[in-house]
Amino acid sequence: MKHGKKYQDAAKAIDRATLYEAPEAIALAKKVATAKFDETIEVHIRTGCDGRHADQQIRGAVVLPNGTGKTVKVLVFAKGEKLNEAEAAGADYVGGDELIPKIQNDGWLDFDVVVATPDMMGVVGRLGKVLGPKGLMPNPKAGTVTMDVTKAINDIKAGKIEYRLDKANIIHCPIGKASFSEEQLQQNFDALMDAIVKAKPSTLKGQYLKSVSLAPTMGPGVKVSVAKF
Repeated sequence: MKHGKKYQDAAKAIDRATLYEAPEAIALAKKVATAKFDETIEVHIRTGCDGRHADQQIRGAVVLPNGTGKTVKVLVFAKGEKLNEAEAAGADYVGGDELIPKIQNDGWLDFDVVVATPDMMGVVGRLGKVLGPKGLMPNPKAGTVTMDVTKAINDIKAGKIEYRLDKANIIHCPIGKASFSEEQLQQNFDALMDAIVKAKPSTLKGQYLKSVSLAPTMGPGVKVSVAKF
């Protein structure tokens, strides 16, 4: 992949062979975010897990203390009183069966997170083929299948993010925007890493965290030392 001049200039600021301590890595990731928009700073964590084994699957959620810097649209599937509760809590869209054709047939996907009450999972299950590949399927482990829709919505709006292994056993998560202060990014990074470390599967033999890197949306990655984790 050929990179542009801006990317190449930014890459010169980073020593590819160095494992930086987190504060220095964060400062560098901010420095190399030179795009015309407010880039997202992402963390990429390569694990020693094998996601093909159910007991080595990692999936969960964490609320970042300073949020993600992104306005998140929440869709809630509920019925009865829970519909009103979701609206009152600030859900962007609420509904039930009537939303299925809109998503399935019309391709409506103007939302970032889907929350469902357990009694609606039969309905939501019909959207598996649409929501699943996009990582939008509600999941109890991520706190998005719950009767406490108020807490779920509040957490998501406050900056809750989901983490999970991809097919290559890597976790990709945003920890904020390049416009955040180094301190805000550090607090978010620490919160995410604490959650990931706690999620280590007990059956895993060998090294858990193989590599961690930080990168802005359009910029090069900065390798972070995993020694303290």
